[in-house]
Amino acid sequence: MSTTEQQSKAPPEMVNMISFLRGAKSGIKNRTGVLNGKRIDYFKGKAAVKALLSPAYSSLKNVPKITTEAEAITILQQTLPYAFYLRVDRQQAQGSSKQLNFSQQQMFTPDGHFAWFYEGSQWTTYIGGVAMVAVMLAGVMFPLWPSSLRLGVWYLSILVLVLIGVFFGIAIVRLIFYIVTVLATPPGIWIFPQLFADVGFVDSFIPLYEWDFPKKKKGRKVKSSDKGKGKEKEKGSGTDQSPTEQPETETEQPRDAFIEEVNESEGLRPASRNATVADAADEST
Repeated sequence: MSTTEQQSKAPPEMVNMISFLRGAKSGIKNRTGVLNGKRIDYFKGKAAVKALLSPAYSSLKNVPKITTEAEAITILQQTLPYAFYLRVDRQQAQGSSKQLNFSQQQMFTPDGHFAWFYEGSQWTTYIGGVAMVAVMLAGVMFPLWPSSLRLGVWYLSILVLVLIGVFFGIAIVRLIFYIVTVLATPPGIWIFPQLFADVGFVDSFIPLYEWDFPKKKKGRKVKSSDKGKGKEKEKGSGTDQSPTEQPETETEQPRDAFIEEVNESEGLRPASRNATVADAADEST
């Protein structure tokens, strides 16, 4: 049985859930791997669980209601037999893509990897293909158009060319004016400074001119909590001093020293430590 036949047997609510997971609103990061020589998208299980617990999924209708992580894992396990996705094991990399193989145990777990076999709704692809074919046929059949329609297209093309020429003209004029002002009155003046900025069409021409002052680098902002910690540290270092850091007046000994005289007659003077051989002989006799 093909995957398409298995997917057709799934309940409508489950199909809606899978369509959400396959779409961009789910936030699932799809990766590209190679399975049986073909490129295929795959995802990690915990990303699908996170998507089913997101507010975007809870706002949908006609989908299974999920409130806990256990319920999300259960419904994803129940979806496996319909072959919307199958569990795969990643092997060594083949170029920029991982080599994938089907896992022998088809069980959903948050730490597993699953390959997509569901492409979702294809109506946007069909509409895009039809529109492309229509544009190509219209271009080929341009000589058969009515004269009034061809004249309108000609005026439209001339208008587009004029707008492009005006844009390039403004860019060249503003560059020349900037070079002149840099040499005459530095740091120079830009006309339409937001012309190439990522802003709207009207904001591209506001303001009319601006001095080219160098932008100041933003310094690192010190959080209030860090300031508080610094103050507490300063207070602590000022009050809590170790005994070795006490003032010298408390630890220094009195500087008034005196010398005590020793009476040699009382035998208190220590004997010399440097005895000679002759002295040792006299003592033995």
